Amino acid sequence: MDAERQKKIEALLAKPTLARLATASPSGQPHVVPVWFLWEEGAAWISSYQSTRKVKDLRRNPKCALIVDLPKSEGGITAVLLEGEVELLAGSRPEVHACIERLYLKYLGPKGILKKEPQEWLNSPENLLIKLTPKKVASW
Repeated sequence: MDAERQKKIEALLAKPTLARLATASPSGQPHVVPVWFLWEEGAAWISSYQSTRKVKDLRRNPKCALIVDLPKSEGGITAVLLEGEVELLAGSRPEVHACIERLYLKYLGPKGILKKEPQEWLNSPENLLIKLTPKKVASW
């Protein structure tokens, strides 16, 4: 992939745009949900509660896809598809908490993250990180 295209992909992934995460049930039924994500260090980081269907699906089958797209063309790249396997990172480790906090800041801003509900999410023992390291990246 050329440097200019990579730069455009990185710019799209930096926007506070909803992504859609696709997982599969044990029977192979697709499950697609909107998610917030953070793109850092060549991986997409997603915060979720351990009891959600997406996390249950990923525990059984770590393969998934994440699509990030813009509702209308702003010129250049309008969609990025990431496919790969995930790692689930739970626990109260400082680096997990810090990553979730950066993710929430991306979408809520410095004032929004201080509100009661985001603080409850951030500090919930149910919260974990889904780390998607893509094996395939497509863009258009």
